[in-house]
Amino acid sequence: MDESRTTTGTTPVAVIVNARSGGGHDAAWAKQLTGMFATHGIAVRVELAADGLAVAEAVRRAMKHAPRMIVAGGGDGTVNCIATHLVDTDICLGVLPLGTLNHFAKDLKIPLALEEAVRTIAAAHTTRVDVGEVNDRIFLNNSSLGLYPDIVHDREQQQRRLGRGKWPAAAWAALAALRRYPFLSMRLDVNGERLARRTPFVFIGNNAYTMQGLAIGERARLDEGVLSLYVAQHPTRLGLLRFALDALRGRLGSEPDFDILQAPGFDIDTPHKRLRVATDGEVTVMNPPLRYRMRPGALTVLVPSPTIR
Repeated sequence: MDESRTTTGTTPVAVIVNARSGGGHDAAWAKQLTGMFATHGIAVRVELAADGLAVAEAVRRAMKHAPRMIVAGGGDGTVNCIATHLVDTDICLGVLPLGTLNHFAKDLKIPLALEEAVRTIAAAHTTRVDVGEVNDRIFLNNSSLGLYPDIVHDREQQQRRLGRGKWPAAAWAALAALRRYPFLSMRLDVNGERLARRTPFVFIGNNAYTMQGLAIGERARLDEGVLSLYVAQHPTRLGLLRFALDALRGRLGSEPDFDILQAPGFDIDTPHKRLRVATDGEVTVMNPPLRYRMRPGALTVLVPSPTIR
């Protein structure tokens, strides 16, 4: 990865925090965070956003001031939301990993401890990373079809309508999927070939994911310029449940469970007119065909110095 340095200037840096991430964040916490940056000589303006719409609006306001960097505080969904606006710009993305899984931060070796993450931003070392895209929607980590987006959609409905907690709702949603035993028929155009598949779970990674040992679900690099496509084989109902649980924990499974392909881009078509698609854990409805493309080096991120990784 191409490392460089950036400076913050004198304008206060916009720090946009999803107030609901982790255990929740309030004005007192924001004041403490402001103090952490101040110890490194950085003036910040911390904005606590109530939801994803507020996060997006805060980014748009911040970009009107032509900043050198914008800091995202939250989980992978929040980081994705802010990064979407910074792709193919000269604005650096700083990351405060405040979510549950924090895959993007972990794969870039950004510290999970708040003070250390602030120190990483203050050190101002940058690298350029690849960004995946499907039908004009970007993803930093991965996208998926079939089982996972259906479970997330069902889980969110239960949380809203029944007031269930995230993980109890996820368990009920996974059991419902197990009863349906759903499969997705798809046509895949990749590397000059057209392939037909029928599968319960499709996973598309921004660069290659490790699928062995204790490192399942991690990436060694985010700058190889390829998308990795993992198409699940025909599992039993028990295997289907395992796929569901692994996906909810941000994992894949073992290599024999999947057909694996790599390409800078590919198209997926299905008989469905509308299809749920997950990107970095957020589910949207898209109209097939789904056009997946790699955008190499499209995002600049503040990361630890190579000497301390």
